[in-house]
Amino acid sequence: MRLWTVHPRYLDTKGLIAAWREGLLAQKVLLGQTRGYTRHPQLLRFRNSAPAQCIASYLVALVNEATRRGYNFDRTKISARVFKGKLTETRGQLLFEWSHLKRKLRRRSPNSYRQYCKIELPRAHPLFRIVAGPIQEWEKKKPRKRRTARVTRKHRVRAGGRNRFSRS
Repeated sequence: MRLWTVHPRYLDTKGLIAAWREGLLAQKVLLGQTRGYTRHPQLLRFRNSAPAQCIASYLVALVNEATRRGYNFDRTKISARVFKGKLTETRGQLLFEWSHLKRKLRRRSPNSYRQYCKIELPRAHPLFRIVAGPIQEWEKKKPRKRRTARVTRKHRVRAGGRNRFSRS
């Protein structure tokens, strides 16, 4: 589940549809209508305020973006009135998600990637007010794979010029 901090305008078609479906799932979880995903870390920031209204605000921005693009998302699926305030989110979290989204766009939507790749600090989703700070602790950060040199027989030389493959 990914409930984006970045503005929905940056999502490609697949990303916008996925965000809508995942937002609806999050709404069900926050309303206690499902038993799955109840401890998903992405939901923590919604639970700290009025959960139903916060997720409604999140979904309204997605519907507005879909409408702007000519798609027809069903507004009646949003179950609560919108949250009048804003949730705070950190600049580090916004930038982490922006980097993550650009990697996705590069693979699946090169035109969108070319359009947005030069943007260093994107606009945030209208629900969020961005403050200084690092990536959130709840974010699942995958460690980057380290590239290691490929070891061949000739590189496995032991002291004395011998390796495990040479005869004594």
